[in-house]
Order: sequence, then C-alpha cells, then structure tokens
Amino acid sequence: MSNAATADFYALEDLLEPAEIEVRDRVRDFCEREVTPIINDYWERAEFPAELIPKMAELGIAGGTVEGYGSPGMSAVAAGLVAAEWARADGSLGTFYGVHSFLAMQSIALLGDEEQRQRWLPEMARMEKIGAFGLTEPEHGSDAVALSTSARRDGDEYVLNGAKKWIGNGTIADLVLIWARGEDGNVGGYVVPKGSIGWTATRMTGKTALRAVWQAEITLEDVRVPAENKLANCHSFKDVSVVLDRTRYTVAWRALGIAEAAYDLALQHTLQREQFGQPIAGYQLVQEKLARMLAEITSMRLLSWRLSKLADEGRMTAAMASMAKMNNCKKARAIVADARDLFGGDGILLEHHIARHHADIEAIYTFEGTDHVQALIVGREITGISAITGRRSARPVEKAAGEPPQSI
Repeated sequence: MSNAATADFYALEDLLEPAEIEVRDRVRDFCEREVTPIINDYWERAEFPAELIPKMAELGIAGGTVEGYGSPGMSAVAAGLVAAEWARADGSLGTFYGVHSFLAMQSIALLGDEEQRQRWLPEMARMEKIGAFGLTEPEHGSDAVALSTSARRDGDEYVLNGAKKWIGNGTIADLVLIWARGEDGNVGGYVVPKGSIGWTATRMTGKTALRAVWQAEITLEDVRVPAENKLANCHSFKDVSVVLDRTRYTVAWRALGIAEAAYDLALQHTLQREQFGQPIAGYQLVQEKLARMLAEITSMRLLSWRLSKLADEGRMTAAMASMAKMNNCKKARAIVADARDLFGGDGILLEHHIARHHADIEAIYTFEGTDHVQALIVGREITGISAITGRRSARPVEKAAGEPPQSI
C-alpha cells in the first residue's frame, strides 16, 4: 500500500531507526493478535484483561526508556511509538502500560537510589510486580502541588495518612508509589506494598471511558512503610515534576495513536460502505473530512517525533511536552469525532471499534494535565507570567526559553 493510502502520507517512516521500527512492529503485531479480537468484550463489561499481562511481559518492553534492570532502554522515539501502538489498539491497555512503565518505573529509576532500583525494577520489568502512581487526590487534580496526604517519621517507618483518586492500576498493583507531604512540608515518594495495614483501594465504577482499565480511590489510615521505601532522591514536588515532564510526551503519542486508529477505521469503512450506488468514499464531503484528518495526523506525527528527538538529546522542556499534549489531544478529539460521524449509525456499535476510541479520547484529553493547564504552562513559558498565580517569573522571558518552568 502506498504512503498516500496510509496515515504515513509524508513517509515519516524514513525518519525512524531500525530498532524503533522493530519494537513498534512487535507491539503492533501483538495488539492485532491478542488485543483487538478480545478488547471490546472486556471494555463493555468494564473488566481488565489480566490474562494479557504475562503475554505483555514477553514483549520485553516494560520500563520503556529505563536503562538496565531488565528494561529495554528505548529511545524516547521508540517509547513514543510503543505508546501510540497501545493506543491504536486500546486506550485502556495503553493506560495500564503507561502507568506501570512510564510513571511507576520511571519514578523509581529517576528518584530512587541504586539499592531501591535493584530491589524493585527487575521484577517490574518482568511484570511480576505491577506498579501504580498515586498523586491525584479527591480535592487536588490540576493543583496537585497542593496535595494534602501526609507522611510522618516514626522510628524506622513512615506513617501515611490521606486519600488518592483516579489511581490507575491502584486495585491490582503490587507496589503503589504514594506522593505525600513530609513534616518539613516537602513532597516525597513512598512505595507502599500491596496488603499494607490501613490501606484501602476501591475500584471506581460508572466510567464512560477507558473502561477496560481500573482506577482506584485509595484511603490511607496510619499506613506504615519502612523508611527504606522512601525514594532517596525525591526532595520536593519539583522532583515529581521531572517524572511528569518525562512521561507527558508519551501522552501526545497516545493521542496520535488513537487518531491514527480512527482515521484507518474511517478510511476502510468509507471505501466499503455503499450508499446511492457507490462507496461513500467517493463523495466530496467524505473526502474533505478524510483529507483534513490526514493533514492533522501528519502534523501530529511530526510534532511527536521532533519532541522525542529533543527528549533523547536532553533538550525537551516541560513547556514543549505540554504543547505536544495540548495540541495532539485536541486534534485527536476532533479526528475521532469526524471518524465516528463517517460511520453513521454503525459508529455507536462496539464491533466497529470507533465507538470505544470515541469514548476513550475524552479521558486522554483530560489526564496528565487538562487542555487548559497545558496551555497555561506554555503561556507562562512564552510570557514569563504565571496565569495561575498571577506572579511574574523571576527571570527574563528570553532566558526562560531553555529552562523548564516552575511546577504547577
């Protein structure tokens, strides 16, 4: 099939390294064999396909860009491609993988000491232990920096109290990274093992998006964790922001993956569906929609690829990641809506997959920072003024361009 008939209209494949293409194709093949045939049923029942975890482990991709400890040490481009492939198949499994590999494992790799990395990462890389990332709270979403979960030192232990919400993998994880405020007022990361006394994780129900992955509401009542479970190199919320910045670019790729899936589904449907004596792909209104969808996907691909190249070079800033997340999620939302429209009535049937993507993009549009918050991060970077706090940056705008902005 020519590039003109696929989402790779500008032959962007030529920009990829052989290792990046190989891991992308490995995940794509897995998803076509193992995920697509079964996922609609799990999504409709709001059940997590736990049977896939051992098979996912065999792919050898857990940890993404983490180097060593059994992880593959991918380039940021490869990690982005993998995130996109999961999203092309199913947003729920993409969330499961993203939380485990990009949030939980990256936090330990970046903010743990060597002993902690050796203790937890190898089992997580083999997916023998699943991780979760507990930052968001019932009263603190976009203003996560104001979190109120507390950590108090008591001898050789820390005592945690508080509540978390929207914690992906929270009910199934073996290790949950809880971010809490210490007695000194600074935020630290605490690895809480499954089954800890005082720990309650309740699966959230009634979701209309990402139904095949489970989020949890968590309460911590005098939960005790060993002092050695506090991440050694996390000293403030700025350190947490480093992890969020490093993982946010993968969300831009996930939005791209869903957009590509929607476009591919719509293209095939319009070529096969006949009305008034011909395939509906032959009508002007349909072709105009397909052309604009493809143009947006092409720009999203270029943006994602360039951002990941900058990440590989150590040049990506928080505002760059925010711009990509903001741009790609908004465009993906419109693309999926147009694709669903091209399916007509069939677009609301799960069997055609587009209905699932149409629902799931709403969650991706919101999590890891809402559209508005991402815009304000970019706005702060280019003006030097925080529209959230109303405070002017301490540094001139021209000097801010190469530095990550303060955390929100």
